Amino acid sequence: MSDPSPASGREATSRPSRASLRTAVVWDVLKDALDRRVKATGKDSLDVLDTGGGSGNFAVPVARLGHQVTVVDPSPNALFALERRAAEAGVADRVQGVQGDIRGLFDVVEREGFDSVLCHGVLEYVDDPAEGVRNAVAALRPGGSLSLLAAGLGGAVLARALAGHFTEARHALGDPDGRWGEGDPVPRRFTAEQLTALAGDAGLDVGAVHGVRIFADLVPGVLVDTEPGAAEALLRLEAAAAELSAFHSVATQLHVLGEKRG
Repeated sequence: MSDPSPASGREATSRPSRASLRTAVVWDVLKDALDRRVKATGKDSLDVLDTGGGSGNFAVPVARLGHQVTVVDPSPNALFALERRAAEAGVADRVQGVQGDIRGLFDVVEREGFDSVLCHGVLEYVDDPAEGVRNAVAALRPGGSLSLLAAGLGGAVLARALAGHFTEARHALGDPDGRWGEGDPVPRRFTAEQLTALAGDAGLDVGAVHGVRIFADLVPGVLVDTEPGAAEALLRLEAAAAELSAFHSVATQLHVLGEKRG
């Protein structure tokens, strides 16, 4: 993924990239949540934790908004790329990379030390997703927001079916982890109900659920790349459908935003 901010998105006049089409919904929701937290706290700069943040796809754009971002990731290579990316963006003084993971989160960061926590693409790979969400919430100050993004079950089923792999699609429907077979690279997928339950049990008041990459992964790239205005129209369609529960069941990813109870 590239910079999720739709340009890089909206500041530029060129059409949205394929990467921004896949992340624009999450970025818009996250930016609004950060703006609300700024108003609620009266602080100009928030303390943001990005657990599993890798090379800074979200961390660097958040730092560009003026916030202090700590990225916790187990990969030294990703953290090196983060450092370079932050320097190139001119926000090296606002981005700190720390080697670690969600399971041992409090070995490297403090409890209740952050106004916002991002947990994107992490729950699919941890042994205990409930523990992962609990740790993410425990890192929040009261009233802080958690941005939770994970792979959606329905999107994988639909994708396998449209590719003609009907047996795999049916297998994913009945598999406890939502996997379509031994060759599936994703260890676990979720429904919107499962994600909101995890968030609620961990002490969050869920404010919004969004479907992400509802259409972007299904539309042939040639249509988006060659038809004038198609990318912009697809971006608007993704945004319009994201909050509609009818589309959550076919989204490639699901995004849950919640606030820690006081």
